[in-house]
Amino acid sequence: MFSAHLREIPRTISFRTALMFLALFGCSFLALFGYIYWQTTGYLKSEVDASLYHQIDIRSRQAPALRQQEIRQHTEQDTESRTPHALFSADDQLIAGAIQTLPDFKRYDRPYQVVWHKQNEHSRPIRFMVHQLENGQKLLVAQDIYDIHEFDELLINALISGGALLVVVGLLGAITLGYSARRRLDALSRSIERIIEGDLSKRLPTRGNRDDIDRTASVVNGMLDELERLMSEVKGVCDDIAHDLRTPLTRLIAGLERAQRRSLSKDEYATAIDSAIEEAMGLLQTFRALLRISEIESSARRSNFAMVDLNRIAADATELFEPLAEERGMTLELVPSKKPANLSGDPQLLFDAACNLLDNAIKFSPDGGRVQVIVVADATHSGIRVKDNGPGIPQAEREAVFRRLYRSESSRHMAGNGLGLSMVSAVARLHDMTLQVQDAQPGCQIDLVGKALSV
Repeated sequence: MFSAHLREIPRTISFRTALMFLALFGCSFLALFGYIYWQTTGYLKSEVDASLYHQIDIRSRQAPALRQQEIRQHTEQDTESRTPHALFSADDQLIAGAIQTLPDFKRYDRPYQVVWHKQNEHSRPIRFMVHQLENGQKLLVAQDIYDIHEFDELLINALISGGALLVVVGLLGAITLGYSARRRLDALSRSIERIIEGDLSKRLPTRGNRDDIDRTASVVNGMLDELERLMSEVKGVCDDIAHDLRTPLTRLIAGLERAQRRSLSKDEYATAIDSAIEEAMGLLQTFRALLRISEIESSARRSNFAMVDLNRIAADATELFEPLAEERGMTLELVPSKKPANLSGDPQLLFDAACNLLDNAIKFSPDGGRVQVIVVADATHSGIRVKDNGPGIPQAEREAVFRRLYRSESSRHMAGNGLGLSMVSAVARLHDMTLQVQDAQPGCQIDLVGKALSV
């Protein structure tokens, strides 16, 4: 199992990225080291060449007899032949000096490098220069560069050992990163497999360090939250359809069966047909509302977004429901905002949402009650608040009331299909608004609030 994981490490992005950076760092290391090597060796050789030029200048100024004497003395004193000098005749015969044979060279007064095979001693590399004197003799000055060669080898060995260490450490780091990434991806894969098997409550693990994988996992977890909500809502809708639509369908079928079995007069048949049409229209209205919510949730209406004045929306909705409130002896009060209450949205959908909130508030408030429509606005948020003095919504049902076709047992005797607040919730999600239910003591308070749009 462990070996299988090791074989999969080279396939991980972390391992390949680490290798890429290792290659880039290795090239930078070689370039930097090569530059240092070139500059250092060049500097040392230039120092040797400057010394050779200086020695030639001194020797060339001396008289011939003094020059020969100085070269012989220098040879005797330079027992290690660190800076050997030699004087040759015009036909390359040795006159004085430590170097017995004139090395090959192409031009005078130019530095060259050769291996000097000193008699009865090890060969040593030297850097030399030949100068032709006025009398035709050839002056050779040289300097042992064995130390420079040793330094070159030291630099090259350091380059090789440092490069090898860099490769080893880089590969170990790449393997460690790849293995860590593989373990993390395995954890993500196991969570995804659990989700595929049907456990929608499972979420991708995160570390909280906000790296790339964490951000991706957070986005996926948000998608799973929404998917779980939708699946739960679909299940709830199916249950509610089976529960709530069974009664009108049963009444519709029962009425048609009675009309079929009995001998009814023409008027009775017309009444039965009217009753069946009324039941069918109610069912059709329910399905239209469901389709309307689906259309809103599909975000197909975002193309109609514009700047919306919530004061105007609240005023229009209040004006529309004033006759119904007066009919029941209720007080319908509009409290506009003194500050601009603008946001980006679909005016018609926001108007429909406000109307649904008002319809619910009036429907569940007692005759002679009071309903308030308050427009709230500050520097960052704008919204509509609807308050009533009805029975309110219990704490346990404040999330469920936004499900499609959900109706509490206390409200099943009232007209409606349980889709009003579901439509408001869909509009809120489309506009990135928050929808909250609170206790108005007594009654219910529902806030529909979104991000304000500055003018």
